[in-house]
Amino acid sequence: MKIKRVAIIGGGTAGWLAANHLGVELKKDSEVEITVIESRDIGIIGVGEGTVPHIKNSLQRFGISEAELLVSCDVAFKQGIKFIDWLNPDKHGSGNFYYHPFSSPYPSGFDITPYWLANRSEFNFSDVTEVVAVSEAMRSPKKISSPPYVGEVDYAYHFNAVKFGKLLARNAQEKLSVKHLVATVTGAKKNEDGSIAALVLDDGAELAFDFYVDCSGFSSLLIDRELQVPFIDKSQQVLSDTALTLQIPTDGISEIKPYTSASAHKAGWIWDIPLPERRGTGFVYSSAHMNESEAVENFSKYLGMDAEMLSLRKIPMKIGYRENFWCKNCVALGLAQGFVEPLEATSILLTDFSAELFARNFPQMKDDIEVLSGYCNKVVRYSWERVIDFVQMHYCISDRNDSDFWMDNTQSQSLSETLSERLAMWKLNHPKKPDFFSRFDLFGVDNYLYVLYGMKYITRPAPLSNYEIDFSKAQLQHIKQLSQKFSSELPGHREWITKFKHAVSRT
Repeated sequence: MKIKRVAIIGGGTAGWLAANHLGVELKKDSEVEITVIESRDIGIIGVGEGTVPHIKNSLQRFGISEAELLVSCDVAFKQGIKFIDWLNPDKHGSGNFYYHPFSSPYPSGFDITPYWLANRSEFNFSDVTEVVAVSEAMRSPKKISSPPYVGEVDYAYHFNAVKFGKLLARNAQEKLSVKHLVATVTGAKKNEDGSIAALVLDDGAELAFDFYVDCSGFSSLLIDRELQVPFIDKSQQVLSDTALTLQIPTDGISEIKPYTSASAHKAGWIWDIPLPERRGTGFVYSSAHMNESEAVENFSKYLGMDAEMLSLRKIPMKIGYRENFWCKNCVALGLAQGFVEPLEATSILLTDFSAELFARNFPQMKDDIEVLSGYCNKVVRYSWERVIDFVQMHYCISDRNDSDFWMDNTQSQSLSETLSERLAMWKLNHPKKPDFFSRFDLFGVDNYLYVLYGMKYITRPAPLSNYEIDFSKAQLQHIKQLSQKFSSELPGHREWITKFKHAVSRT
């Protein structure tokens, strides 16, 4: 039986990302009809406002211009993440920080890490890129004349998540012929083989499709409630399980930081995402190490305001993922598939990755499902495990010891075999590209280098030839010159956005 009718249950970023990926991939097949079913009664989480550069590939694939994104979604540029106080303040000073930039740590393609290891007390590892200087100077990653999706340094975006979902919805409907139905799904009927036969709506009506994509958020309406796919709990590896969020209007004049701030505290961390007209903030913590009233008090202190008088939103976070994201004729994406706390913008990344993987392996016939789902489930499980490794590493290699939370993280025995093996190996030799043998490692050697050595991880230095020393020095001097050039010549972040909006308003 050919699969012709596809239902996506839930809108928001996950649902509409799925609709665009499927719409692009299946555009050539006029028999396939895609419908997004969205409820007026069920809101979206809408706090995933940070991305990584991979999102640019998807947007271009969907046919969304960068100008359309910038105009529609209150966008600011993100050149990386600034991690503040993730190391022991007594050793490294209060306000210690390091950057995880998006640019390569290989200037001119050369691995400068051995030179840094031999001279680590003289400069920060992130000085192997010009991004830190550009970010600290509050500069845009792009010139006024830069082409779409291209900058002098690599970048991603901060945006209004609700508006981003609406942009994706508009694109899917207008360019990719995706249908939109407003209705509330309350359950499903199943076939004898356990697959989904039809959706049940709140008015008792039934809607039958051939394939179903569960983007119903934490409720996991189909993958959990109907298909009962087991959930793999990762709360022993990633301890933060709660977030308090608040959006704060800004004056629209002050400079915009071109990075996400991630400030550690005694039981977690705080995100601070700057948009042109507001900041998106969130206090992430472990409920086993801090109660809610303490969290509110600490969040208030960070914000410099009485958070108790404000409309804080509390989001419990169930850390882990579905054993299989694809079960029979149903795929789960977004929060329905799984969640790991929002460090490193993993939620949109995993959703985008999984949606693209599914779209490119879409089963033409019902009999194709068993083969394709087996392969895709292996891929997604692997990617989830490695993402959890990467998030956990931020905590477990810290030298903070000022609270039970940090002690429990740094003394944790709940590391995956892969992470334990890699950390042991990286005490002897620094990370190299062959260490990441799968293209499904969503975070690779570049990411690990910045975090490991931003957090002062100790690796045994290797002998250096005179050529390596001289070439490394020359590359660092070149980076220093580029840093000075970009810091003085690139426009300010707000200046770029203001000029862009002015130019658009005149067209």
